[in-house]
Amino acid sequence: MSNSIKSIVAIGLVAFVAACAQQAEEEFVVVEPEPISQEPVHTGKYK
Repeated sequence: MSNSIKSIVAIGLVAFVAACAQQAEEEFVVVEPEPISQEPVHTGKYK
């Protein structure tokens, strides 16, 4: 093969490995949102 084809394949391989390595580092943390308002608490005022 010619040197230009080898260099194109090598650059493509490096780009592919770099793209895969970046995806492995991503980490998603899911946080439960705080409730907007609290539930009313039964105080026993009205019986």
